[in-house]
Amino acid sequence: MSALTPVTLPNGITLDVWDSGPKDAPALIFLHGFPENHRTWRHQIAHLNPRFRCIAPDQRGYGNSSAPEGAEHYEVAALIGDIFALAKTLGVERFTIVGHDWGGALAWGVAAFGQAMGVVDRAIIANAPHPAVFQRLLFENEAQRAASQYMRTFRDPAHDALIATSGLAGLLASALTWDSRPNYDPAEVALLMEQWKRPGNAFAMLNWYRASGIKVPPMDEPIGLPKDYTDPPFPALTIPTLVVWGMGDEALLPANLDGLGDWVEDLTVEQVPGAGHFIPWEAPDAVNAAMDAFLAGSA
Repeated sequence: MSALTPVTLPNGITLDVWDSGPKDAPALIFLHGFPENHRTWRHQIAHLNPRFRCIAPDQRGYGNSSAPEGAEHYEVAALIGDIFALAKTLGVERFTIVGHDWGGALAWGVAAFGQAMGVVDRAIIANAPHPAVFQRLLFENEAQRAASQYMRTFRDPAHDALIATSGLAGLLASALTWDSRPNYDPAEVALLMEQWKRPGNAFAMLNWYRASGIKVPPMDEPIGLPKDYTDPPFPALTIPTLVVWGMGDEALLPANLDGLGDWVEDLTVEQVPGAGHFIPWEAPDAVNAAMDAFLAGSA
């Protein structure tokens, strides 16, 4: 297991952080998704930390990091702020942002703000949709809308009593209806289950969904964009960006790759057939190879 160090940010949030590799090497900040932790990136960090400083926090609400009560504490601006505050606290002036799932969704925002601030050099996204592309799909693509109905379940307070007594595991079993649920490494399951059973962590993880502005229409709502629809106000990325996608993802469909070039000027897409949603540990060799090529080519 990795060694974690608590890092207290100027905003009062404390994040447990796995910080490895040479401190004077180029920095990579790795963001995990739901419902995992910093260990999502274990294979990539082991591969890269001889050459890079690899920083992987348990994000707000996860593990032993701060988990304030209330969905308002998990709005995207606050979560993005944690990452910039973490970099500054650790003395990192410039970095590449790397994210998967919710960590990838956050990484899109960190990249957009960070390029303007001159602190984010590159972005690497694994199976995490661009906010504007995803929102359009939820209106226009019936298959993606169906695959995302679990988000409505996660936002529904009707399940709160169950979560308060049993944690997250029961809700995951009932809400995630994909044919291929995650086949977690047995060495990782004990830590995940221990974190999922804590009601404080469970509510905090779900609050990432509850605070999100993404609209997931019900299946009985007509397919198509609303008449007054406008794309979310999201600046085009100009920094080099790698998107790695497990093409067997049943939650976030490959259609999320369509139209990415409209939002990302310097885009590299690596499609990985046979890999599912949790590609960093489902297909670590493919992800490592894609990252190696991208980091060498965009240096």
